[in-house]
Amino acid sequence: MTKTVSEHLAAWVAGLTPDQLDAGMERAALDTVVDVLGLCVSARANDYTQSTLAACDEAGNATVIAHGRRLAPIGAALVNGTAAHGEDFDNTFEGCPVHSGAVIVPATLALAEQRGLDGARTLLAIASGIEIMCRLGLVSNKSVHQAGFHPTAVLGTLAATVSAAIVDRLAGPAIVNSLGVAGSLASGIIEYLADGSSTKRLHAGWAAQSGLRAAALGKAGFTGPVSVFEGVHGFFSAFAPSLKPDFSFLLDDLGRRWVGSQLAFKPYACGTMVQPYIDCALALRKKGIVADQIAEISCAVGEGTVHRLWEPLALKQQPPTAYAAKFSTPYCMAVAFLEGDAGLAQFTEAKIKDPAVLKLAAKISFEIDPQNEYPKNYTGDVRARLADGSIVELHQPHLRGGSRDRLSQEELDTKFRRNVDFGGWSSARAEALLAFGRNLGRAKSMAAFGDVAA
Repeated sequence: MTKTVSEHLAAWVAGLTPDQLDAGMERAALDTVVDVLGLCVSARANDYTQSTLAACDEAGNATVIAHGRRLAPIGAALVNGTAAHGEDFDNTFEGCPVHSGAVIVPATLALAEQRGLDGARTLLAIASGIEIMCRLGLVSNKSVHQAGFHPTAVLGTLAATVSAAIVDRLAGPAIVNSLGVAGSLASGIIEYLADGSSTKRLHAGWAAQSGLRAAALGKAGFTGPVSVFEGVHGFFSAFAPSLKPDFSFLLDDLGRRWVGSQLAFKPYACGTMVQPYIDCALALRKKGIVADQIAEISCAVGEGTVHRLWEPLALKQQPPTAYAAKFSTPYCMAVAFLEGDAGLAQFTEAKIKDPAVLKLAAKISFEIDPQNEYPKNYTGDVRARLADGSIVELHQPHLRGGSRDRLSQEELDTKFRRNVDFGGWSSARAEALLAFGRNLGRAKSMAAFGDVAA
């Protein structure tokens, strides 16, 4: 290859125009915008959002969604990204669970609003950032998680850099430098799993603001390594040392096949790989079975999910915080079975202490299934033994809301309205924000974003 990976990527980014988006990618980008806007409103009063906002004091003209505040783009991107990812209810991608929306939408909207960019190019920047983040996820597969890093955080920094480059119409050499810088700004470890603390929530916002920083540095002439992706000391060597990266996943058919059009949108406010098991729990509930009839539940799972969602099992059966509960399959299944849902209301500090939920969670365990398709497909396989000795087996063949079973626009708009209502906004404000999101591509200037989002 005569050009490096970043040079190939930069040439594509520099030549993008809005007419190159296909209908599927445009739909996925607009769905993502709506999803992120609703999530930002839903989390506006939460402690982690308030803490992040309190830590940002650089004034500017980028809207902090649902706060009546404006900050410099990096601050707005940080706060909005943290809020959007805070409840783990944002979109994901099958193949590698990257949360592109919570990174790309806050980064792009903040910079586009400051620049007064039109909606068509803003939508192009969002769609292209999502595309690159998903393709980087296909390159990395499970390897970034295995190395102890959060893919959304580290891959998101590179992808947000692409979006910022499109907003500012950077030329190829500046994009190469920006990506080179982004490799050094990427960060995010997954030690939050130990105690349910909030650093994972920060990762999307941090990646968003780091991408803006990287692009600004590249634009200003700061240099970064041209071999940032494939170098001996490059990005994948650092964040995925077990991997021999295949960059065909990133570069082949780029712009001709939009893999980001296959985004998954969550019906439940918790970890991605938990969701098919929640569907199994709800199917068990629909059979008329009650909790006292259940002796034990065994879940067949993919080995790559165990360290995040199942171990140590005793801790997962009794999660220490509401946030930790989102990454506990036993808790998520138990609360969904008992309440018929796993939305925002099921993940509170009071709810995780509910004796009935904990009693049922203690009955739920796992075994590794070597045939499980993770991460190519997210499935749920559950075997429930009842007190009378009978066995009930349940199978969810795919992620609901994913590429095999998409949520409709009506379902996504209903999710948006419920999230905005949870955040305390009126229906009139919700509908104005929803209309803005759905019609983003036709907006004359993003300078009006604050009129509906603040």
